Amino acid sequence: MFAEVLFIAFAALSVLGAMGLILFRHPMKGAMSLIVTMISLAGLYALLSAKLIFVLQLIVYAGAIMSLILFIIMFLNIQDNDLPVEEGRFLYLAGGIAVIIPIASFLIKIVNGLPDSQVTIVGNGFGGVKEVGLILFQDWLLPFEIVSLLLLVALIGAVVLAGKRRLVK
Repeated sequence: MFAEVLFIAFAALSVLGAMGLILFRHPMKGAMSLIVTMISLAGLYALLSAKLIFVLQLIVYAGAIMSLILFIIMFLNIQDNDLPVEEGRFLYLAGGIAVIIPIASFLIKIVNGLPDSQVTIVGNGFGGVKEVGLILFQDWLLPFEIVSLLLLVALIGAVVLAGKRRLVK
């Protein structure tokens, strides 16, 4: 019962944070809403017993990346008069809600039509560093290495483009 209440609370927080990210005009308020969303997603991962993803979500996303985004927003020092005027903002929001309502009702109908099944608690080893590492480096080694090579190529390309831009000036 307590886990269900926590799930509902974290899910509501994540949805409200995502809505705040869309609705707030000022970038700092939007970034704070994104932090709420990231922390509530970490709470959902903790409820799923995915310890590694929970910790990574908190440290990498809610910690490092969000502090970088906040630093950039504060460095730019954006004021309210610097922001563009959004005349049809709530009209677009109403259009988005009108599109989402039929899709959400269709998905709810599908989920309610699924047959009932027993929920089982996962084992103690689920979601830990050792288990994720074994799966990653045994079953998914080739895709892992391909992604690392793609990231290396992107890094080299960024350095080359930055060097060319410096030479042109």
